[in-house]
Order: sequence, then C-alpha cells, then structure tokens
Amino acid sequence: MEKVIVVENPDYWQFSLDDVEVVTPANYISNRTYQETKGLKVLNLCKSFQYQSLGYYVSLLAEARKHKVLPGVATIQDFRFPSILREDSQDFDDLIQNSFKHEHADRVEFNIYFGITQLEHLNKLAGQLFQYIQAPSLCATFSKRSKWVLRSITPISLGEVPESDRALLRRALEKYFLRKRDIRPDKKKYDLAILVDPKDTNPPSDDKAIQRFIKAADQAGFYAELITKDDFDKLIQFDALFIRETTFVNHHTFKFAKKAKSLGLAVIDDPDSILKCTNKVYLYELLNANKILTPTSFVISKENYKSLPQKMTYPFILKQPDGAFSKGVFKIMDAEQYKHVTASMFQKSELLIAQEFLPTPFDWRVGIIDGQVLYVCKYFMASEHWQIVNWNSEKQNHEGRVESIIPDQAPSGLIKTALKATALIGKSLYGVDMKEVDGKFYVIEINDNPNIDAGIEDKILKDKLYSTIMDVFLNKIKSDK
Repeated sequence: MEKVIVVENPDYWQFSLDDVEVVTPANYISNRTYQETKGLKVLNLCKSFQYQSLGYYVSLLAEARKHKVLPGVATIQDFRFPSILREDSQDFDDLIQNSFKHEHADRVEFNIYFGITQLEHLNKLAGQLFQYIQAPSLCATFSKRSKWVLRSITPISLGEVPESDRALLRRALEKYFLRKRDIRPDKKKYDLAILVDPKDTNPPSDDKAIQRFIKAADQAGFYAELITKDDFDKLIQFDALFIRETTFVNHHTFKFAKKAKSLGLAVIDDPDSILKCTNKVYLYELLNANKILTPTSFVISKENYKSLPQKMTYPFILKQPDGAFSKGVFKIMDAEQYKHVTASMFQKSELLIAQEFLPTPFDWRVGIIDGQVLYVCKYFMASEHWQIVNWNSEKQNHEGRVESIIPDQAPSGLIKTALKATALIGKSLYGVDMKEVDGKFYVIEINDNPNIDAGIEDKILKDKLYSTIMDVFLNKIKSDK
C-alpha cells in the first residue's frame, strides 16, 4: 500500500522511509493522482484541523476517497468536545493513577508522538491515549485533586513541536510506518487482523479453528495477524478485520468494529450487526414486525413487570437484553423466583425479555455468511438441564453434544426461516438459533458472532468453511476498490 504524508513544508520534513510521498495539502486535495488512487494510507500533519481548514479537508477528502487517514474526521470532531475525551479516559483510570503514583507535582503536561513520549515512565499511558485519540501529535495535561484526572488533550501542529522533540517525532513516525506488518517478504496482497481475547475461556473460536482461519487467509492471499484489545491503534494498517471475540455494544469490540468501518476496512462483525444482534429487545421487535415466528414474548420494565404472570404461565424464560452464550438467561419457575431475579436483573438493564418456555431436546443453529448457508448444527441440551450449556455445573463436561448436518439434508423450513431472519440484519456472519416444535421453526435469537470451533461447526465443510469466509472478505475488499 502506498503511503502519503501531507504537510505544509515538505522540503523541511524528510523521512527515512521507502514508498512514502511527502506532499502539500493543496497537492493532495487537487492532484488527480490522489483523487483516483484507491487504498492510500494518508498521514495528515497539517498545522490546523479546525473546521474548513486545509487540514480538515485533507482528512475529509481522504475518507471520501476511501483512503486510510490519520487523524480521521471523527477524531477531529472529538477535539471539539473535550468533556467526552475526559470521560473516555476513565476507562483506564487505574493506569492513570499508577503512572503518576510517584509524581510530586499536582500538574503534569507532556507531548505524545504516535503513542511515544520523552518521559519513559509515561510511555504506557501515552500509548493508551494514542489508542483512544488517534492523532499523530498530542499534548496531554493531567492534574491531581483527590486523584489524577485528564484535564485536556489537544492536537499539536508541526510548528508547535519543540526543537527538543523533533528527533523523537521523526523516530516515532518512522516506527509507526515501519511496523513488522509492512515488511511482507511473501508479498501478500491484503492484510487481515483477527481480534481475539487470549484470556477468554469460552471464545467464539477455539485455537485450532483460529489456526485454520489463518491458514485459509494465507491461501486466499492475506497476511493475517492476531490482535487484541490493546492494538486499537494498529487498525489503520489493515485491509480487513475479523472479530473472533464475544461482542457487546458497550465494549471494545464495538469500538473496533466502528473504527474499522470508518477506515474503510472489510469488517466481520460489522458495527450494525453487533448493534442489532446483541440486543434481544431489538431482535424481538424486528422479528415480530416482519412476521417471523418466535416464542411468545413480552418486553417488561420496572413499571409493568408485575402484570406479566397474568399473561404468561410458569415456567417461562427471562433474559437480559445483551446476554451472550446463554448467560443472563433464567428459567423462572414461580412467583418468588420471578421477584428475586427481576430485582437483580433490573439493576443492569431498564428492559428485560420474558419468553415462552419451549422444551426441546436440542436447538437448531444455522450459520450464514453473506446470505449463504455455512453450516447447520443440532445443539443438544446439557445432561439433566434445560440449556445447551449448564453454566452452574461443576462437571468438566457441562455442555450437550453437537450434531452437524449437511445443509441440503436440513429441513427446508429451517433454512428458509434462517435466511429470512438474517436478511433483516445484513450480509455478515450470523448464527440463527431456533427451536422446532410440531414442524414449526421458532427463532430464539440471531448471533452476530457465532461459534466456529474445529471439529464441530466445520465438520461438514472442513477447510472449505474457512476459505468461504475468506472469499467473502476478498469480495468485500474488491467491491470497495
């Protein structure tokens, strides 16, 4: 991928980098080469990012041209609302307090260049700030009252960089551009990031499946790299993002998806799918509005929950709107349990879903990507339990068995319902959970981040399952070119 640095005085700023052009804002804005070339990586070092300034238009036009630009327009807009940036810093409050625990002054100001600062003991904090606020040069100010807090963080123009910091800026910029991913001896055409959580004991894909994804990516022409939540600042280096970590809206996975989409990456799971699938209240309304069969359900709140037993008989199911992997789901047997469970659940959410209990020996799941069936499985209930996973069991084997089905041999009504349901969400990767009762198929939920484990979901297609997903990524990238 070609790289462009946009700066007012290109003759002054010479960098030790191959395959990098240093151009003026006017040249970048008006030159047809930059207007017509897709996939450029643009570093905007203009002296001002004020609204309608040249720096603002460089980032705005870069995004319109599907170039990957730093800083993006969303970041530039964030600088207009410093209170939001200060609130975001509370997500890493422990790091802030630890960074200044030996500080004697009550105010500290330091400059950050691509996540690096002159103060060695603050480099971890500087890197975290760069992840949250992706601008090349920043000035951060912290002060202490009862505890240390971020008072301000603002962009620095090149003209404001102290002479003593210029060598650091050059080194930081060159290090940023010369990450190991940019050195690809195998000449892979595209770069794929796979977001994982190494500490998760129940990830959407096990280690064997992840390795098969990497192998399939390699065969499709991708250079694949595993990344974690600490690699937010690396997203601009990639062409595609594959999230193999359990997704939530109020979570770094959603932030990764949104950022990747804004950078023009092909993304699975895309932010729209995460937003729609992770909230069961939304799904209930969506499916019912489109006349897709679901168990009888009610949305309840603190105002109306007492009337529910008049509408629904025991036992019934009570769900948190954003639960995952069958967690946050309770089987309510009587009025006393209902009172106790709702009291606890309403502390986390203003709305809950009450759903008719449909006992079946197994749940169907249909895996779908880009509108095509990927796999079909029967997930049997855990031993002596009403769910496919018994989270309260202390036994090592607390999950029911799984049976993989050749899609062409699955019931036609099952496939038809799954395809109709996912079409309402998008064309990403989904797992549709359904129950079969008297030949009818009821959609329980749609997962945007379904399980794909080695030897289970891939049992029928084997390596073709992984290559199919990589083909979808390739098509997404090419369609944006």
